[in-house]
Amino acid sequence: MASSLLGLRTAIYAAPNLDQAKAWYATFLGIAPYFDEPFYVGFNVGGYELGLDPDLTPAQGTPVSYWGVTDLQATWQTLLAQGATALSEPQDVGGGILVATVADPFGNTLGIIQNPHFKAE
Repeated sequence: MASSLLGLRTAIYAAPNLDQAKAWYATFLGIAPYFDEPFYVGFNVGGYELGLDPDLTPAQGTPVSYWGVTDLQATWQTLLAQGATALSEPQDVGGGILVATVADPFGNTLGIIQNPHFKAE
């Protein structure tokens, strides 16, 4: 039987203070949320959802979602300027692929990846 998986669609981050998290991500992403309720906020990021859940608590060792970017260094600098904390500095992991991680102001690990093997859509 063929897999019924369609691929990843949503990454959900803890947002203990939903209003602050919503404002921070709206500024970083440059867009307003498409879904905005007291129990959940969702942003449409290139056809994928970045969700904020006020009932979650950031946890160590959880899977890290890597968001594709066209310019890793510029995105890295923007994240740090907006108050994110460096976790792993930008590095080339081979094949021209660049990765880095930060902690957002709410304790979530946010990964960014510049991968020339994946086309931006």
